[in-house]
Amino acid sequence: MSAGRDAPPQRALPVLADVARLSGVSEITVSRVIRNKGPISDKTRERVLHAVAETGYVPNRLAGALASADSMLVGVVLPSVTNIVFADVLRGIHEALAPAGYQPVVGVTGYDADEEERAVRSLLAWQPAAIILAGFEHTEATRRMLAASRIRVAEIMDIDATPIDVAVGLSHRSAGRDIARYLLSRGYRRFGYVGHDWDSDHRARLRFEGLTEELAAQGLALVAERRIAGPSSTLAGRETLAGVLATGERPDVVVFSNDDMAVGGYFHCLAAGLVPRHDIGLFGFNGLEIGAALPLRLSTVRSNRFLIGKLAAEALVARPDRPADTAIINTGYEIEAGETA
Repeated sequence: MSAGRDAPPQRALPVLADVARLSGVSEITVSRVIRNKGPISDKTRERVLHAVAETGYVPNRLAGALASADSMLVGVVLPSVTNIVFADVLRGIHEALAPAGYQPVVGVTGYDADEEERAVRSLLAWQPAAIILAGFEHTEATRRMLAASRIRVAEIMDIDATPIDVAVGLSHRSAGRDIARYLLSRGYRRFGYVGHDWDSDHRARLRFEGLTEELAAQGLALVAERRIAGPSSTLAGRETLAGVLATGERPDVVVFSNDDMAVGGYFHCLAAGLVPRHDIGLFGFNGLEIGAALPLRLSTVRSNRFLIGKLAAEALVARPDRPADTAIINTGYEIEAGETA
């Protein structure tokens, strides 16, 4: 982590009067817009909401209520809780928060930045002690709200950008490069790629970029590439690999955006009579249990998901005030050789 020093004086949080002044209406009108009460013209509502976004103002739901001066709530905003990756992260967060008496309050975005903005605004209104959220891809309004708040903020899963406060995770670009190096060391030269939507999963794109950058450094390029428009799934991996192998130059190894897709590719091989590694190499990412349960263990990269959640929560609880310096905690990753590449 970066060395700490005394934090500079905090600037005042934006208040209702700031929104009223910027939008040119009364504080009562601002309050009505925020609470969605009473008749308000569309033009006025638009001005007020724009001012709210510009100032980073968040209504305080605890104002006037009997509440402890020190919140024991920690906001956790995740893309999904059905995806085992984030379920593991949440277990790590709970492991660190429970002994300290903190309670996580979870919001789910479905990989939608606007939904993340709404979740962050809602959570900040309850004055949490800290917020944990995935990645660096926030709306400008979300970034302003988090920057204006006095609370700790942990951005998790990725360390390939500058955090608002602290980032905990791994370098996905480096992971992509290491995947290429590992497979090159195994003798593979004709690489294919099967992936899913990059708009919702920026980290998959970083891994792809690392992979192709390392291949280019060795004078190589992908011989086949196909991505689906939607989220990753086992079925999508099976169907997409089938499409890759049906056309063009056949790769001798395929790198998948994650284990879900790679397991689907394995099932296609079973149906097509192909033996992984012998007929075609398969390589995933995440190190999920299902990959280890296949007849041939999936070759993959294991991310330290539980540790990411645990270390993020521990960092926030250990120091409640936001330090002047940003910090990065690298949890690393491990290549699991497996038996499919």
